[in-house]
Amino acid sequence: ETVRSTPFIPPADYWQRIRKACDKHGALLILDEIPHCLGRTGKMFTFEHYGIVPDMVVIGKGLGGGIFPLAALIAREGLNDAMPDKALGHYTHEKNPVACAAALAAIEVIESDHLLDNAVKMGNHAVERMKRMADRFSMIGDVRGKGLLMGMELLKDPVTAERAIEEAEGVMYAALTKGLNFKITMGNILTLTPPLTINEAEMNAALDILQESLHEVFAR
Repeated sequence: ETVRSTPFIPPADYWQRIRKACDKHGALLILDEIPHCLGRTGKMFTFEHYGIVPDMVVIGKGLGGGIFPLAALIAREGLNDAMPDKALGHYTHEKNPVACAAALAAIEVIESDHLLDNAVKMGNHAVERMKRMADRFSMIGDVRGKGLLMGMELLKDPVTAERAIEEAEGVMYAALTKGLNFKITMGNILTLTPPLTINEAEMNAALDILQESLHEVFAR
């Protein structure tokens, strides 16, 4: 995956170095952007943040606009000529026209409603608020994000970096009872991926719930 809110977000030159290494050794650079394709990080494709172009990229989830399950494999010109005389196989439900229409509509809305700009604006706002939470709650080890792909790491002890696994689950369920749903990855990282259409009032309401839930669990 090009970027993950867990366990880290690569520095600016990371993928450029990987791209150069692949070119040097004749290897293909294949990126998985299924979790965050089409705008979640503030660019249509996350690799655009790093100034590189992969040889192949896999996309999905957001491609169907949250309505239809749809995925795609995109390859640079020439790679589809590797086996010109061979049939690579087909399956019954591929190339669904309704799903493709949903994908085209999703792309149109992302562009017309300026959702890439919104992802950057709302993501920056959310990360700043979560960093203020980190100043208040010592169990928050790190806050990181790119656009609307964000992670908050919870620790039992910031010195030993012992993961707060049970506490993270407690925060998740406390938030769920208040109407906020998110997932946990690696046991202790709250992974927050709001919709690209979220506005500031909705984001603040969600972050209020998160803060209340952190207080409930860690004030026990």
